[in-house]
Amino acid sequence: MILGTGFLLIKFIERMKEMAGFFRTVKEDIGAIFERDPAAKKTLEVLLCYPGLHAIVIHRISHGLYKRGWVILPRIISNIGRFLTGIEIHPGAKIGKRLFIDHGMGVVIGETTEIGDNVTIYQGATLGGTGKEKGKRHPTIGDNVVISSGAKVLGPFKVGDNSKIGAGSVVLKEVPPNCTVVGVPGRIIIKDNMKLQQKGIDLDHTKLPDPVFEELHSLRKKFFALEERLKDIERRYKDETI
Repeated sequence: MILGTGFLLIKFIERMKEMAGFFRTVKEDIGAIFERDPAAKKTLEVLLCYPGLHAIVIHRISHGLYKRGWVILPRIISNIGRFLTGIEIHPGAKIGKRLFIDHGMGVVIGETTEIGDNVTIYQGATLGGTGKEKGKRHPTIGDNVVISSGAKVLGPFKVGDNSKIGAGSVVLKEVPPNCTVVGVPGRIIIKDNMKLQQKGIDLDHTKLPDPVFEELHSLRKKFFALEERLKDIERRYKDETI
């Protein structure tokens, strides 16, 4: 009897510790919203009106059940979260602290995705898999990563710490730390940028270089240079024939 009571007491204490850890994590998630969204004014507003936070809280509940070996109930909870928020996160996905999903409609996070700390994801982004193979098939996102609107990161590779994925980009291979990726397919256009070493997270995902425009601009300059050279040759030819 005493042993049984002691066992139940230990289990109760463990559950209380888990609950305390859960609420600490949610508090940090709320803090991340105030840090990165100037529109956030009050805690009650964030609790009631931010679907990104709702989706993360629902996921943390479903993920806890998933880790204990449950299958159907976590998926049901995940589907309810998708219906309420427009954000789909598989219960198997591993999410770090202080994730901020801004607006969030259309965000999809696959089963074997791993997300580090202080990550920011904007609406329409997909962290998806490729093929039908079992095991790891979704990306691993490092710390302090920004994934812009409509970006698709597809495959079992890593996006390094402090990197940014430009809006609408399709990333199909590994991204080293401190890089900026744009385009379809995604290309690394900035690496080890000193700006990324500033204090805090660089959320400026609008002022990204346009490699296509830069290439066209370079070709245009070469075309004008060749045109001027051709005119010069024509002038010299006329002078010599006169």
